[in-house]
Amino acid sequence: MPARPLKSLILAATALAALAPAALAAEYPERPVRILVSFPPGGSSDLVARLLTEKLGAALGQQFVVENKPGAAGTVAATELKNADSDGYTLMLSNLTPFNVAPTSFPDTPYDPVEDFTHIGYIGAVHLGMFVSPELETPDMAAFVEKAKAEPGMLDYGSSGVGSWGHVVAVAFENEAGVELSHIPYKGSGPMRLDFRANVIPVIFDAVPQNLPAVEDGTALPLAVSSPERLETLPDTPTFTELGYDIVAENWLGISGPAGVDPEVVSTLQDALDTALASDDVVAQFDTWGIVGGKMTSEEFTDYVAEGVAEWAPLVKQANQ
Repeated sequence: MPARPLKSLILAATALAALAPAALAAEYPERPVRILVSFPPGGSSDLVARLLTEKLGAALGQQFVVENKPGAAGTVAATELKNADSDGYTLMLSNLTPFNVAPTSFPDTPYDPVEDFTHIGYIGAVHLGMFVSPELETPDMAAFVEKAKAEPGMLDYGSSGVGSWGHVVAVAFENEAGVELSHIPYKGSGPMRLDFRANVIPVIFDAVPQNLPAVEDGTALPLAVSSPERLETLPDTPTFTELGYDIVAENWLGISGPAGVDPEVVSTLQDALDTALASDDVVAQFDTWGIVGGKMTSEEFTDYVAEGVAEWAPLVKQANQ
């Protein structure tokens, strides 16, 4: 048999090499997939991640495992994600703080929130509430502001960490209301809420969903929410804007990976995520938690993250003054 021309062999090898990534992507996932969560167990990101890992695992036939990596306003988890292999086996339940707040709050943040990641799919958003202990005896915002002005610096409030959205919104509230509060930062919403319910701190600025049980049992009183309109889950609680404060904020949630994830893997994950978010039980649970779901392509989600960095920068700089 005559030898095949060298040119033919090179062309054949090139064609096989081009097909290899697609073949690998088609087999994804072949082993368990990690989803990093930038807060301890019990917060809204953790709750959503654990709900969706079950759905993604069922849809794709592999185990999706939550790994809590709290610390430094979410930058610990985001940095680990940036440095992970771009094979789709390390993902993150991405959210506002490490991607829109931290890059401005911490100028030495070791990543670019857009260029260093593949933002795969948007999940939805939750809004923040200002909650006080009933023992504070401030049944509404007017009574709280009066008390805070009478006792400057004496009322402690908790947030899920320095530079978190709760911290940023609290500082904006202090400036607009003309009050002085004392910030107690925590490493996540879970431990903060434990101290709140134990009356260690009387005020918290935190996502609405995980505080609804405390509202229902009377151990937390919501004074305001950061949504543009009143929330169905807290219909009797006014918005900050209703009360005269120019404060609107949402904590978005999504699925992100390191930069360079294969487009076929992105497409596979997007399809599985869309299916999960459309399932009746996820929709019902999101309604219960007060999460407003949404749908974006990877390109739209990437643009959304980039726009959020610019939108949050003024508030974050104000909080850092």
